[in-house]
Amino acid sequence: MKVQSLCFAGVAAVLFSVPASAHHSFAMFDQNKTATLNGTIKEFEWVNPHSWVNVTVQDPATNKIYTWALEAGSVQQLTQRGWQKESLKPGDKVAVEIHPLKDGSHGGQVLTIKFPDGHSLSQGRETQ
Repeated sequence: MKVQSLCFAGVAAVLFSVPASAHHSFAMFDQNKTATLNGTIKEFEWVNPHSWVNVTVQDPATNKIYTWALEAGSVQQLTQRGWQKESLKPGDKVAVEIHPLKDGSHGGQVLTIKFPDGHSLSQGRETQ
């Protein structure tokens, strides 16, 4: 009976770990490319499992304004790196370095956010 229970627990652990690892995949981002977006914070969603930074950016070729949806870390990860819920406010001017989406749509993974005063937030530590 104990052997059957252990086998069942082992199989269950494997099955439940597969969706968790798939969820944390960054395959949709082009890790070989970085881009810098100069724009304005529209919204900062301080949520789990991933926070989101929405930035409005004007396309220099067409002068059209697009909103970019940028994925950041979890609240816990960002807090450990010096971010706070109030770190980004609507209207803040920023330069955001990202790994863009592979499909070319207006989205990406946040690497670093730089402010006009020189300080920055990153997936590493906040810098001055």
